[in-house]
Amino acid sequence: MNTYLVGGAVRDELLGYPFNEKDWVVVGATVDDMTNAGYQQVGKDFPVFLHPKTKEEHALARTERKTAAGYKGFEVHATPDVTLEDDLVRRDLTINAIAKDESGEYIDPYNGIADIKNKILRHVSEAFAEDPVRILRIARFMARYAHLGFIIADETEQLMTKMVAAGEVDALVPERVWQEMQKALSEKTPTAFVSTLKDCGALKRIMPELDCLWGVPQPEEHHPEIDTGLHTMMVLEQACKLSNDPQVRFAALVHDLGKGTTPESEWPRHINHEARGADIVKKVCERMRIPNEFRDLAERTARFHLHYHRVLELKPVTLVKTLEQLDAFRKPERFEKFLLAAEADARGRPGFENKEYQQGRYFRLALNAAKNINIDELRELGFENLALANKIKEARIVAVKNIKNSYL
Repeated sequence: MNTYLVGGAVRDELLGYPFNEKDWVVVGATVDDMTNAGYQQVGKDFPVFLHPKTKEEHALARTERKTAAGYKGFEVHATPDVTLEDDLVRRDLTINAIAKDESGEYIDPYNGIADIKNKILRHVSEAFAEDPVRILRIARFMARYAHLGFIIADETEQLMTKMVAAGEVDALVPERVWQEMQKALSEKTPTAFVSTLKDCGALKRIMPELDCLWGVPQPEEHHPEIDTGLHTMMVLEQACKLSNDPQVRFAALVHDLGKGTTPESEWPRHINHEARGADIVKKVCERMRIPNEFRDLAERTARFHLHYHRVLELKPVTLVKTLEQLDAFRKPERFEKFLLAAEADARGRPGFENKEYQQGRYFRLALNAAKNINIDELRELGFENLALANKIKEARIVAVKNIKNSYL
């Protein structure tokens, strides 16, 4: 019974990259050996155990055989005769197929250390093609390591494209897609996740509402980059500079989905794309089972991002209505995230990346003014129920009007 450190901990240790979790593989043991040693079994599909003290995951060395389509169609074999090399060869990438023994020596049968040095993501074997989740994972690794200069090996890109053409990606369940996407949105370069999926054709299968934005033109006077897909990537990049919050980044990613449904006869204009986009965002989030907090921010960003850009031009009554529709009075934290996503949209254009924007400051001033009206005073005057609500709105409009007069 020999225990080896494997996977991400070894990879990131060699990269000098921070990591928190450690995974271990145990060679030469049975389930009884593990439970008798005090390990707690937790794996359902294959034997995984928690260490009695550290609670770190220890898995029995195993092999897998493809038995059906999709990422669950595998038969697992875990017995004491499975070698370390047998276990490592089933892993996705060479940089994840390195082990470290108890003496600190590395076992690297598939040249993962060389690929780490050369900054290449390369599949270990043709078994990569048996699991469509690996396309998502390699895209996420690009989001994690692209800033270090990592690229995908040509043969691996070709294999990913073949997998998409074979329909493997169609077997992915929404929860698994979102799990990898959410992780990617928290990495340094989420744009690399999107571009990797697009290059192999997977984005068109997973999120066609986003994929179709490439090739859709916008008015050049507002968008020097012209292409909506390119603009979307620039907005996501700016969102990453403004915030580490994956909710803000997701809202930036999907803020312009409405432009993908504009008839070509109307190009490059996109009349009412905000409302159309908000409806599409809700449908995407429902299909992909994206959490409500992501959906709510993204839907509002799609619907109201032009209000952010034009806030200095809005009439006080329109601005108060917008604050109400954004639910800014009850959920100021989400309102702040909306302002960040909308600012990313403004900055996501060539030549506008470092421009100073007053819109966010003015929006905040308006909200604070509208929040600070004296509701108790209105109640003391005898207003209640609908009459009170109307008076509150009137007072908010007056407060915002005063702010606008002093600000401008």
